[in-house]
Amino acid sequence: MKKRAAALLLCLLVIVQLAAPPARAASSVYFVAVGSNVLPMTDATMPFWSGGYLYVSSSMFTGMVWNSLGISHVPANAKQPLILYNEEDRPLMFDLSKTYAQDTDGNTYYPGAVRRNGNVFVPVSLVASFFGLQYSLIPNVEHGYLVWLRQPGYGLSDEDFADAATYPMATCYTQYLKSRQPTGSTQTPTVEKPAETPEVTTGGKSLYLCMEAGSQTGELLDVLDRYAARAAFFCSPEFLETQGDLLRRMAATGQMIGLVIDAADKRETVEEQLRAGNEALWRATFQKSRLVYIKNGDAAAVQTAEDAGFRCLHPDLDRSDYDLRSVSQAESLLKRVSERRGNVTLWLGERFNAVGARALVAAAGEAGDRCLPFTETT
Repeated sequence: MKKRAAALLLCLLVIVQLAAPPARAASSVYFVAVGSNVLPMTDATMPFWSGGYLYVSSSMFTGMVWNSLGISHVPANAKQPLILYNEEDRPLMFDLSKTYAQDTDGNTYYPGAVRRNGNVFVPVSLVASFFGLQYSLIPNVEHGYLVWLRQPGYGLSDEDFADAATYPMATCYTQYLKSRQPTGSTQTPTVEKPAETPEVTTGGKSLYLCMEAGSQTGELLDVLDRYAARAAFFCSPEFLETQGDLLRRMAATGQMIGLVIDAADKRETVEEQLRAGNEALWRATFQKSRLVYIKNGDAAAVQTAEDAGFRCLHPDLDRSDYDLRSVSQAESLLKRVSERRGNVTLWLGERFNAVGARALVAAAGEAGDRCLPFTETT
């Protein structure tokens, strides 16, 4: 039945011609689908994250979206707010001068709308919740992510829908690239080529990537998204307190989040650091972790964490004292991996950059390996 439903859905998917947007470089893009339709892609209306919320353009609530969801909008102007409405629920109003939305009963909803690229964007999770819709952010689609908004009880899983929408998204992406060419250009649009990768075969292993989150994390998430790879990011207290957007992106795209604890810290005990770390993670993502990497710790510190129910990282291969910043360094590391039997848990620490990580992940994929996150059950 799933295959039949997917085939029927594929026949229904509609591809709409795109308007020419201003050029913008992006390592990954967001497709938007409503019901059975993949919507046009433009730089000006591309969804984006802000404050931990994913925003979509309010201009999408017309035409096929009205037909599929029954939701339309009244654009904002100098005298009135943006209004989203359907025939059954009370309207949802976004005053652009405020950080919240309101309904006609005076109830407030957070967050509000924002203006970007001359367009008004609204938080998709709030719209879905207010109007009783279902919303998914589907990672691992070609070139980026798929935002899918539909009526309840649609009948397909996220995976089945993404599979059925593969061809429409590919066509949509091709049109998107063409629309970004300068006027009069006849060149065929190109996509950035993957980094050069070393020709090393590691035998179809599961490579459990573990690293310390830091200044390179955003770029590394782009790399992992591009190659459909996963990793575990172990985060310091400072990172957990200050990088909420990146933490929420990790959680939304299937990466694992762990804690980094310094057993030599004289200000807080191991137990206090674990508790404070999870409290900060909860504030950012509404989730906690039982994964931990203990720095400067002896067996007693590890035992303290494990007695508290945490899974401590004991890597098969510790490369935290070696750089991973080039193709040649990735080649050297993959040779070390190939020398080991079975799957490998790899600790990179923080001495890497996007170039080295991209070479490692790309080469592992070409060798038939799977880059996976370290988990509580690994």
